[in-house]
Amino acid sequence: MVRSTVGRLLLATALTTAHGAWAQNSEEDDAAYLGEIRIGEAAAQDTLGNKTISEDEIEERNPSTLREVFDGESSVTTSGGAAISTKVFVNGIEESLLSVTIDGARQNKSAFHHTGNVLLDPAMLKQVEISAGLAPADAGPGAAAGSIAYTTKDASDLLEPGDSFGGRISLTGGDNGYGFRGNLSLFGQAQGFDYLLSGTYQHGDDYQDGSGNTVPGTAADIQDYLAKFSYTAANGGKLTFSASQTEDTGPRAAQPGPGGLLFIRPDFAGVDGTDSVIIDGLSRRTSFSLTYTDETPDGWWDPFIQLAYNEQEIDAGGVYGVNKSLSGVVRNEFYIGNGTLTAGIDFFDDSAEGEGDAPLNSTGKETLQGIGLFAQARQNLGQRFSVSYGARYDFQKFEGADGTEFEDGGFSFNGSVDYMLSDIWTINAGLSHGWGGYELGEAALVNFGTPWDYTGFTSSTSKSARLGLRFDTGVWQGSAALFYTEVDDLSAVLPSSGARGATADITSQGVDASLAYLWSSGFARVNYTYADVDINGDPASTTAYYLGRPLGSIFALEAGWDIDDQWRVGGTAEIALENSDAAVDLPGYQVLNVYASYVPRRFDNLELRLDVRNLFDETYSSRASDGLDSSRVIPLTEPGRTITLTAALWF
Repeated sequence: MVRSTVGRLLLATALTTAHGAWAQNSEEDDAAYLGEIRIGEAAAQDTLGNKTISEDEIEERNPSTLREVFDGESSVTTSGGAAISTKVFVNGIEESLLSVTIDGARQNKSAFHHTGNVLLDPAMLKQVEISAGLAPADAGPGAAAGSIAYTTKDASDLLEPGDSFGGRISLTGGDNGYGFRGNLSLFGQAQGFDYLLSGTYQHGDDYQDGSGNTVPGTAADIQDYLAKFSYTAANGGKLTFSASQTEDTGPRAAQPGPGGLLFIRPDFAGVDGTDSVIIDGLSRRTSFSLTYTDETPDGWWDPFIQLAYNEQEIDAGGVYGVNKSLSGVVRNEFYIGNGTLTAGIDFFDDSAEGEGDAPLNSTGKETLQGIGLFAQARQNLGQRFSVSYGARYDFQKFEGADGTEFEDGGFSFNGSVDYMLSDIWTINAGLSHGWGGYELGEAALVNFGTPWDYTGFTSSTSKSARLGLRFDTGVWQGSAALFYTEVDDLSAVLPSSGARGATADITSQGVDASLAYLWSSGFARVNYTYADVDINGDPASTTAYYLGRPLGSIFALEAGWDIDDQWRVGGTAEIALENSDAAVDLPGYQVLNVYASYVPRRFDNLELRLDVRNLFDETYSSRASDGLDSSRVIPLTEPGRTITLTAALWF
């Protein structure tokens, strides 16, 4: 088992390598700009744990849920069930410890621990950028364990060259509770203006798992709306307004809790010893942003200026909570000798507010404000050597539900190097130290049962390291990396007996590896991740809310093949090995998904696609699901074999 000794070795190795890079930089002050910065290339970033899921990959996976966006990614796992319950984990660490943005706009964490953090429908998703541990300084505040950046499409991504108007309608029907899903998108541009309007609706029934058992409270009931309006001036300046709302309003399983109140727990199939009651739940995310960029940047002016508002709302039956975030950023990318420098300032004003029913009548509000200064350089130091390094300073002010105030600030540093050993082999390494700041408590349970106590409340810190090796022959591509991430002094988001000052330390360490074979009409790839996740020195439990999950070993496979210009076939698979290092042994499972896509030659604006998920009808619970090691929880099992047919028409 990988332990803390490996983590210390990784940190020492990465520090030594990074020191050599900065030393070489001082010897090559007059180096000329060498074009594309090699450390920014996809292969280098993948090995450093910074993965981009591209538009093409998302279209290959044809996702109708956030979980399906990450098909084929072993380092990213999600919990199961309805959309309201989906949580995302990167190397076993929950996304609430990462900086999460949508189109650059900061997202706040979940308002209730049995529901997901960021409700998102993938209908208009363009790409996802994930940093596992080594987040750059310009990723934003709160990136203690990395970052996730979602980017949605705009009109320019959808319009055919020369067209001023277009549209797309997609209809999907499926068995096993999938029901009906439809999306309509309209987009256009004229005289510098462009727009995108999109709406998605899905309604279904409770699904059955691989054993034929109906899982109550899992019916899809999603509405998603996106509107984008932009104006690009003659000088290249572009102003974009974006508004989106996603909500899950389906009937969900609830059980009685403290005070006899009903609480929806969509992350469980049930609670042993209690009867579930189906009630209407609510999860809603509402976001607005106003962004300025320059479409024709020069060597010194390439800005990104944004003001954004985000709201995450949960109605869980006996309690209600809402997280709000007003945020902004002003940054610019400068072209410097042999690379770029991104520098700027960002801020946020977050709150978490809840309200509970009688007899407990819990209510209260916490607020958190922060401001940060940052700079991140990315440079080539010769034909074989590239570096990325940066720093940021954050200052935060926190006010508790009882009026107690805290102020603190700290520096964060990161550095990565990439060195070509030959035309085929490359080694890279990185390290970071971060100041994580304060954590808002769970909105829905502020002062729940007892007034919250802030004795010992403090800010968190983190450190991460990664050491990797990769090769690329043009046909075969492979990589392997050791990683280590540690976040210390995390104040309790879900406090026991109201003790917000109780702290926890979380560590994730292990191995990432990948092997791919590419040919002219297709690809096949296998990813592997082993993550040993500990909390306070013990294996993470499957109810360590806002922290992590005992991931263990995960294989993720993906393949696609263009048979000709009409037919494409492919699929994904997830293989989780038994994890005996968790609090209880977690069983392994194997899930295979396949698809076939057809585009008629005479109607190339039409695509017909057949998907079969869980082809072999496996009965299993996702490794990231909640309560797998709890004696009181009936774990949520995933859908059995599900067949869907999609028709997408462009006009």
